[in-house]
Amino acid sequence: MEWINALQGKTVGLDTAPLIYFIEENPAYIEVVRPFFEAMDRGSFLVVTSTVTLLEVLVHPLRSTNKKLAEEYRDILLNSGLMTLEVSSSIAEQAARLRAVHNIRTPDAIQISAALEAGATHFFTNDIRLPDIPSLHIISLDSIR
Repeated sequence: MEWINALQGKTVGLDTAPLIYFIEENPAYIEVVRPFFEAMDRGSFLVVTSTVTLLEVLVHPLRSTNKKLAEEYRDILLNSGLMTLEVSSSIAEQAARLRAVHNIRTPDAIQISAALEAGATHFFTNDIRLPDIPSLHIISLDSIR
């Protein structure tokens, strides 16, 4: 996949939806997200997200008492090649600036700020509502499948 090759050596911010689609093998998206995570595992590029992703992905498994799925999410977010940043004061302040300028939702602002904090040049999402952010190329799943 050409779009994945273009990420070689880069840092990529990760939103929650692509991770959910990968772990839960969503049939509409698995053929797009699987190569992304395989390339991440090979070390082709660095992938970063925030602890907001952990919060978001655990809701469904905890609600349905699916301990195995919850553990799978914890494992990939806390024990893999994926870098999961805690929400620091600098990430929070950057998120506030993004909300003030672009009027985006708090979770999106935090995710993007974590990506920027880690030096990401790209942000992988399925949220078509995200605005253009200077210095960050938004990659939407629906635009590449």
